[in-house]
Amino acid sequence: MKAGIVVFPGTNRERDMAHALKLITGHAPRMIWHHETSLGDLDLVVLPGGFSFGDYLRSGAMAAHSPIMAEIRRFAEKGGHILGVCNGFQVLTESHLLPGALLRNAGLRFLSQDCHLKVENATTPYTRGWKSGDVFRAPLAHGDGNYTASPETLQRLEGEGRVAFRYSTASGHVSHDDRHANPNGSALSIAGILSENGRVCGLMPHPENLVDPEIGATDGVPLFKGLVEALVA
Repeated sequence: MKAGIVVFPGTNRERDMAHALKLITGHAPRMIWHHETSLGDLDLVVLPGGFSFGDYLRSGAMAAHSPIMAEIRRFAEKGGHILGVCNGFQVLTESHLLPGALLRNAGLRFLSQDCHLKVENATTPYTRGWKSGDVFRAPLAHGDGNYTASPETLQRLEGEGRVAFRYSTASGHVSHDDRHANPNGSALSIAGILSENGRVCGLMPHPENLVDPEIGATDGVPLFKGLVEALVA
């Protein structure tokens, strides 16, 4: 699986993502500076976490207009697989590759903590490593992770099975108003969503930070193993 990681000014999670991809796939991903205009023959493009362009205007707003994004849009139109994590998710919504927006956390504070995610749809390349209803742990670190969308968009995401992950308790209980279960106040406890064709995925927490037993857990491994199985098969 050939993967590439896009790096914007202010990106700070690209090395974590590169470590996860190399650990799981055995191949180092290509690092793509945002001024580049070609993706080459990649199977997967990853937009990692950080604070692209210092989060000026809005989180992800300026990165959405970087030169590489025109090529990423073409890649998506051709059915390419794109994963956006944290700031990468924000860039995908600002680029209209995913619907909705990420607003300031409900508590108006930056959150840096572990959370639990419940797998809602296990039939996609990003979730096939789990079963529907599985719960796993992932770190989160963001100030603008409160997912919102119009009622019509939320209904469509639900109806089309495009909610990939939901915030939950460790036991899998989902409660939209409970900040222990839904730390940033996201609509319908949504932590991650999919494009119409299921090939673009964005989520706020960081599964790439839990892939190595030497750092305490491997909860994020199924995401990457599932991608390898889907894209190499």
